[in-house]
Amino acid sequence: MDPPVLLAWLSASFAAATALVTGLLEHHPRPSGFLAAGREARDYKRCEGGAGPHWLFVAGMAVLAVEGVFTGLSAAAVLPDRAAYWQTWRLSTWACLPGIWLWFSLSYARDRSRKRRLGWRIVLAGIFLAPASLVVLFRRGLLVSVGQAPPSYQWVFGLGLPGMGLEMVFLLSALLVLMNLEQTFRASVGTMRWRIKFLILGLGLLFVVRAHTSIQALLFRASSCSLQTLASGALLLACLVTARSLLRIGHFEVSVYPSQALLHSSLTVLLAGIYLIVVGVLAKVAVLLGGDTSLPLKAFVVLVAMVLLATLLLSDHVRLLLKRLVSRHFQRPLHDYPSVWRTFARGTARRVEESDLCATLVKLVSEVFQALSVTICLADERKKRLLFAASTSLSEAKAARLNLDPEDAAQVIGALSSHPEPTDLDASKEVWASALRRAHPEEFPRAGHRVCVPLCAGGELLGVMTVGDRVDDAPLSVQDFDLLQSVGDQAATSLLNIQLSRRLVQAKQIEAFQAMSAFFVHDLKNTTSTLSLMLKNLPVHYQDPQFREETLRGISQTVSHINDLISRLSLLRNELSIQPVASDLNQLVTSALEAWQPTPQAELVTQLRPVPNVMVDPAQIRKVVLNLVLNAREALSANGQIRVETSQQNGWVVLAVLDNGCGMNADFMEHSLFRPFQTTKKNGLGIGMFHCKAIVEAHRGHIEVQSEPGKGTAFRVLLPRA
Repeated sequence: MDPPVLLAWLSASFAAATALVTGLLEHHPRPSGFLAAGREARDYKRCEGGAGPHWLFVAGMAVLAVEGVFTGLSAAAVLPDRAAYWQTWRLSTWACLPGIWLWFSLSYARDRSRKRRLGWRIVLAGIFLAPASLVVLFRRGLLVSVGQAPPSYQWVFGLGLPGMGLEMVFLLSALLVLMNLEQTFRASVGTMRWRIKFLILGLGLLFVVRAHTSIQALLFRASSCSLQTLASGALLLACLVTARSLLRIGHFEVSVYPSQALLHSSLTVLLAGIYLIVVGVLAKVAVLLGGDTSLPLKAFVVLVAMVLLATLLLSDHVRLLLKRLVSRHFQRPLHDYPSVWRTFARGTARRVEESDLCATLVKLVSEVFQALSVTICLADERKKRLLFAASTSLSEAKAARLNLDPEDAAQVIGALSSHPEPTDLDASKEVWASALRRAHPEEFPRAGHRVCVPLCAGGELLGVMTVGDRVDDAPLSVQDFDLLQSVGDQAATSLLNIQLSRRLVQAKQIEAFQAMSAFFVHDLKNTTSTLSLMLKNLPVHYQDPQFREETLRGISQTVSHINDLISRLSLLRNELSIQPVASDLNQLVTSALEAWQPTPQAELVTQLRPVPNVMVDPAQIRKVVLNLVLNAREALSANGQIRVETSQQNGWVVLAVLDNGCGMNADFMEHSLFRPFQTTKKNGLGIGMFHCKAIVEAHRGHIEVQSEPGKGTAFRVLLPRA
């Protein structure tokens, strides 16, 4: 049997076996390795809504196996017609691959609780439909010629335009798959990366070679058995590498969060661009020199160099060796402390939720200390339990099963509260250390000792961080312990700030609710007293027509008062909506003052100067004018005066409302004037000025106030010109 035929059959067999084993493991997990995901994997799949990546992987491998069968049949064919027949079937089967593997790359190891973006759905639909359309509509035009090329005299299949289209679609999909797998790998840390590394490496090898064969087919407008043999060898190696990954625990259980900016700083895009440029230049040189039979070999050497470069750039071991080399031979400290501290400060500065902060911390600690397993558990408010927060190695389901009992947790919290320094868990003989070791199992028995870092701030223990499974089994040095303690102190400070901020917000919410309740209950109590008095007198004076008339009037006023109270309270929860139109502010002020009822002790003086139009909502601005005038009237005593003026100043249109009433002190103006439920009025709710400020700011204006106790108040509303 010819080597190309043998290799095609072997790759097909291995692909079929990989698909079969993966499918069987879904229902019959074995007791070790991935083959040991067991109940953990099933629990995870229930939480995540199905086993999509498993079955996409199985389907992709099954299609590759079928394609391998057709590749072997076409390579073994004696007659050109039979070779073309099987090659057409190979291309038809091949059309199913891009969509399946792109879908897999979008879902594998990623957080499936997040909705896939619309753009990817459109791309995925196009990758599924385009090859299928080419095969269905132009199946006879996929191949245009069949021949044999020396020196091996293997079959060479000339591609028609539909066949070239298939190669182009597969090239694009291969690059997208590689970018997705790269982003998934780069977003993973610690044990998550360890679990998925070999599968991504195997699939990366497969699709890199497939991209290479597609580029060669597009350059020469033909697909040869030698290129297909190369693809078969890549599939065989990918199956072997993937089998190594499938032996690892929880292989499909991980969840990582790749950046939404998929093309940003993508190594795949950079290397693919360099490779295409180099191969294009080689092809042009070959054409100018009259042909170069070794061009495919040279292009393949370039491809291998690119793959090795990418592997080195993404390797944890290589990065660790480079870091040690620089540290040892250039006499620098083990850690670049300013850089590390900047990284932690920038990474945690905008985290306002405990879960986000902990997820960021475990990733940063894993990268800085080259530790695969980093886990943070937080103490509850009563300091009785340790609750899982984030980890690079444990899923939430597994962490829940390993959670400490309340007695063990209380013992750990008590011991670490009085011992805030990092502790070597594996060297400690304490009972609490044994409990903490059970809750944080090690993935690699020879990967050095696990270290417990207490997160203490404000004299209390906020949580516990464990660090273990270091790359190359490197033990933690004294410098590492010092830096870990500093990191733990910084993390505890950030956690304490978040907790104090949450408590402050809750206290303010309770304070606002209590203030609103007090005002509301006070008004309702007065209203209820009035109605109660009416009801008591009703049986006695029911026959008196004047009493009945006064009672009906009182009930009507009470209902109006309650409705007004409800409408004012609803301003706090209703979203302010304005409909701005070009308006004359003087006309708005005049119409608003028509609804104002003057009193003997309040003299109203208006001075409306010519002003340009303003873009405002007339109804909302009338509310502002009327509320300011009513507030001024309530602040007046006998012989008071209210002045309403309009003017323009520095490009603003100004509305001023001035009074000579009781005034306000500076502390009230600074801290309470524009806050809801803050008022100096006996029967006020403290909502009017809050609402006025919201209306003015919605019009892109602002409101100013000047006041002095005993001398009066001046409000100035500044609105932009139309």
